[in-house]
Amino acid sequence: MEALVEDFLQYLRNERGQSERTQQTYKFFLDKFIAWAKSRSLADWRSIELCHLTSFLLQEQQRAPADEPKGSPRKLSSSTVYLEIAALRAFYRFCEQEKLLSANVAEHLSLPRRWQRLPKSLTDSEIQQMLSLPADQSPAALCDQAVLELAYASGLRLSELSNLRLERLHLEAGFVTVVGKGNKERVVPVGRKAVEAIQRYLEVGRPKFVNRRSPANLFLTRRGTQFAAVTLWRRIKRRVQQAGVNRNVTPHMLRHSFATHLLEHGADLRVIQELLGHASISTTEIYTHVAGGQLREVHRKFHPRA
Repeated sequence: MEALVEDFLQYLRNERGQSERTQQTYKFFLDKFIAWAKSRSLADWRSIELCHLTSFLLQEQQRAPADEPKGSPRKLSSSTVYLEIAALRAFYRFCEQEKLLSANVAEHLSLPRRWQRLPKSLTDSEIQQMLSLPADQSPAALCDQAVLELAYASGLRLSELSNLRLERLHLEAGFVTVVGKGNKERVVPVGRKAVEAIQRYLEVGRPKFVNRRSPANLFLTRRGTQFAAVTLWRRIKRRVQQAGVNRNVTPHMLRHSFATHLLEHGADLRVIQELLGHASISTTEIYTHVAGGQLREVHRKFHPRA
């Protein structure tokens, strides 16, 4: 059963160009199902029927999250169950296409409705506070400053920040080329402040980290290696805390702030979609709900009966 999952992961990696995180997520949920199936003496995908899938998912819906104490009333979130079903459906669709299994027993699994969580963004004053130049001008501090400036100026994902290479910088022209999800390339403008922070880091900070084995990534650790996503996450959170922003700021919040502030200042939704690298406009449309506060303010200010 594991061999077929590995074939599926190679397909995601080599043909679909899916991110490492997506591959890991699908592998985690498929491995969980395999363990459940083997505990019931089901050792072959050809033995799996729809009733087995629904029994497994019903058990998942009723159990508590792994980090909850025994007997906790909390149940798995609908988002987790959604991902489990999505993993099973994608796996069986691949097996059907490649004729590895005779039937797609997952095709009738329906995805549960997910709550649409509005993204959180920072205020203009919090952004100013976060991006204020620190007294510390060490190479590591210059790196952190460049990361934050670029993240907010261009709305890059965490993986895009860690994977950005020197040859993709076009600072004099004011843009970078980014390889996003599905290996899709896009051109993203970079603001003046971000360009200045990156140039300062390139001149003074990055040369201190470079060694013979260093890759051509823009951002390097103190050992001269590429940042792992979790390491870069921690660096961003620590730098934000040092700036005195008392919120649980995540790297994705900077991306949300980038999109929300563009929309609030009149940017077209299609342009924001292109800058964020969203495949569908429906993904970008969530920001129209985020900007509701501004819409109410405009209505109050300009409507005669407001």
